[in-house]
Amino acid sequence: MKSLLSWLIAMFMILFWIFRIAVVLTVQYGAEDFGGFILIEKTFEIAMLFVTLLCLILVVKRKILGGLIYTVGYGWYFGVYIINTVLPLLSKGDPLEFETLINVMAGVIAVVLGMVAMLDVVFERSRAKHYSDERTDWYFKTDKYDRKYDERADKNQYRTL
Repeated sequence: MKSLLSWLIAMFMILFWIFRIAVVLTVQYGAEDFGGFILIEKTFEIAMLFVTLLCLILVVKRKILGGLIYTVGYGWYFGVYIINTVLPLLSKGDPLEFETLINVMAGVIAVVLGMVAMLDVVFERSRAKHYSDERTDWYFKTDKYDRKYDERADKNQYRTL
């Protein structure tokens, strides 16, 4: 992770993870919501928190599997909620309530964050294959000099018959 964007995405993933922990703990200890944010399904949310921790580690290590699991998990969990919430509101024409709106916005942020993390890992991964650094190329890309030096060293060997 050499770019600033990669670090910012990882930090935002951690902040969203901490936010979801706060929502779970608030609901777990008796409140109905956390400032209007609700749990969609408590057991699945707790499982997603542990999976998200694993995915955070894999995304920081630039593993594609971590980004894929993160994207699919958040897309499945929050995407289904967004579709099930927004489509009935659009078909009926009912006004949006504040709690519904902020929960849908949190879901959209989660889905977009998953897609951005996946794209960042995929594109960073492809750039790492053809990475070139001028500071170290003088040492590692000296094959021509090494071959010339080896040929010269072979001619100076003493021969014994």
